[in-house]
Amino acid sequence: MDNSIKPLAVFWMRSFLLTVFVVFYEGNVSSAGTKPPPIPRPGPLAQSRSLLQVGAPVEPTRATIPPDNPQTPEKITLGQKLFFDGRLSVDGTVACATCHDPARAFTDGRPVSIGVHGRAGQRNAPTVLNALYNKTQFWDGRVKTLEEQVELPITNPFEMGQPNMDAAVAQIISIQEYREDFEIVFGRPPNGPDLQRAIAAYERTLLSFNSPFDRFIAGDGNSIDDSAKRGWKLFNDRGRCNKCHALSDNQPNLVSFTDNDFHNIGVGIIRNRVVPLARQAERLVNSGNSASIDRAAIQSEMSVLGRFLVTKKQADIASFKTPNLRNLLITAPYFHDGSQETLWDVMDHYNKGDGVQNPFLDQDIQPLALSEDDINNLVALLASLTSDDYKEQGARELARQRAVAQTNRPQRDTKRAFGPKSVQPPPPGP
Repeated sequence: MDNSIKPLAVFWMRSFLLTVFVVFYEGNVSSAGTKPPPIPRPGPLAQSRSLLQVGAPVEPTRATIPPDNPQTPEKITLGQKLFFDGRLSVDGTVACATCHDPARAFTDGRPVSIGVHGRAGQRNAPTVLNALYNKTQFWDGRVKTLEEQVELPITNPFEMGQPNMDAAVAQIISIQEYREDFEIVFGRPPNGPDLQRAIAAYERTLLSFNSPFDRFIAGDGNSIDDSAKRGWKLFNDRGRCNKCHALSDNQPNLVSFTDNDFHNIGVGIIRNRVVPLARQAERLVNSGNSASIDRAAIQSEMSVLGRFLVTKKQADIASFKTPNLRNLLITAPYFHDGSQETLWDVMDHYNKGDGVQNPFLDQDIQPLALSEDDINNLVALLASLTSDDYKEQGARELARQRAVAQTNRPQRDTKRAFGPKSVQPPPPGP
């Protein structure tokens, strides 16, 4: 072990995890002060979506419904009501919809989310749209099901702030309307597992297809323009997007454009000392305490370790889940840390094969030598994945991003984009 981290390692070995997280919390209180945004109202964009959408896969969608949580209209209605109810949070100011606003394609438009007491987390809010198809949930895949996913934001001090699920249930069990709803849906009083089942049932109705690209694939050659068509070709060859945003190199995943895997794409690697952090985190992960791991992901600089927090595998250091590309235009800013403002920034990042001094960089990240026209074509393709529900928002957002990109391109590095791949340092030894 590096001598420079031995004192810190000893501290971690001898300290209780709870004490450590109190330190993390106190160290982040300075970020408090920004009020969470008002809780959105459940308007038309919040309603359950029909399965009869162009591009929606009927049988795979039905297969996502677990046998122990069948869909019913009453359960879905209850789940939607809970999703928008701030009373699930410790101070009544934050609901699930705070970070997953239907008007923003169920994201919040911030680099990182703001929870109770104005506490800023470490990660960008992923969309809930089409989350029913995810093989794992969260950027690091630390849980598998939507039911499991519901609990962690409710009990995270930097999100909804409840000490446990029983406290959240206590907030709603005193409300007669909820007591009646739970009796109708589940035949028993409100409780944590049923609350999770109801919200998950609602989330499984949030399908989003019906995009110009879906109509193009269905045979309407005029539904997307020539630029987007060129982008689709680039997506599958020189752009190398299909290396991560497909089931395999030769099999497009037209449902959600993801390989359901985790990759280190070079984001934030330089500004974080990931190896010492990984050594600390390994002790944490060995504890098997899911709540502690969740807090590390949201509250501390360990967030940068990504999938490593789950697997303890060195190859997973700073690896994050390949996101769904549908409605991507509406979900800016981008990446797990919200560090990129526009789709042009995203393409510039990939074009230069980012990852200098990154021993854990994914092998498929390399310079792409894409011209400005190529980048514009790929952006056009990504914009064509915007569902009709968000057509107007998409047009406004594309115009905004294009205007920003014309004057500000902080990620552009033409020399690296057209040069050889940088020689990466080898991973450190044990």
